[in-house]
Amino acid sequence: MDRFTAMRMFTRVVELRSFTRAADSLGVPKATLSLNIQELETLLGVKLLNRTTRQVSPTSDGAAYYENALRLLQDIEEVESSLTHAVTTAKGRLRVDASASARDTIIPVLPEFYERYPDIQLELGCSDRPVDLVQENVDCVIRAGDIVDHSLAGRKIGEFRNITCGTQAYFSRYGKPETVADLENHIFINYFSSRTGKMRSWVFEKDGIRTTHRGKHLIALNDGEAYVRAGIAGLGLFQAPSHAVQAYLDAGIAEQILKDYDSDSTVFHILYPPNRHLSARVRVFSEWVATVFSRLEDKSRARSS
Repeated sequence: MDRFTAMRMFTRVVELRSFTRAADSLGVPKATLSLNIQELETLLGVKLLNRTTRQVSPTSDGAAYYENALRLLQDIEEVESSLTHAVTTAKGRLRVDASASARDTIIPVLPEFYERYPDIQLELGCSDRPVDLVQENVDCVIRAGDIVDHSLAGRKIGEFRNITCGTQAYFSRYGKPETVADLENHIFINYFSSRTGKMRSWVFEKDGIRTTHRGKHLIALNDGEAYVRAGIAGLGLFQAPSHAVQAYLDAGIAEQILKDYDSDSTVFHILYPPNRHLSARVRVFSEWVATVFSRLEDKSRARSS
């Protein structure tokens, strides 16, 4: 038995509360994982896990051992990752979930990421649905908007002004609003949170006066890409981060309205599971994504100036 391997297996079982899910997440047979943990318990002379038909939970000794084992594994990874060689040769599986509003930003420039890190195998989920990073064995997520789960660690990687848009198809049917007061007679495309179900309000500010609007809608969506596509289809006015609609504005497919009013910004974060040290793979991906969003912010500011 390799003691460090057994410790990693044990910590995953505690986090996932399941031998089967832990084995799947580590890519090892369940029998191998079970045997390693049995041998670890024999070596330590204590029972680490309570096993039932429904779930697995740590004993009091197991809970104490988990905290210490996790710290030790993180210290080992920190030592390895601190070496320049470890960073420049980052490799292995990296599982990321990116919100729909971020994936069009990331995928087109992935070739430059692979030029730097050809040995990383990226598994990229694309959705706005809530993700349990520990249960689903996800290394990091990229999310737009406020952080709902404050137990997650992470960093801000970008901020973009929201702009209000419509299409000629919509304008020909409902007219074009010139002031926020005109919005009372218009159709919105609304966005609601996949996690809370709450509708997002539209915020406008001019001459120090701030107003909030939540107009009538024919359709509301909980996916960023679907939201913009509904707007492009002419189903209503829509408000989205500038970088998400810029291509449509440049092509003349959409038009920005109410330019004299300021709106709130959408902030993007990259978030990690709590109590887990960042691997070299996650660190280099995080730095690269931050660079990508920084370039987009520069372009957005240049267009608005």
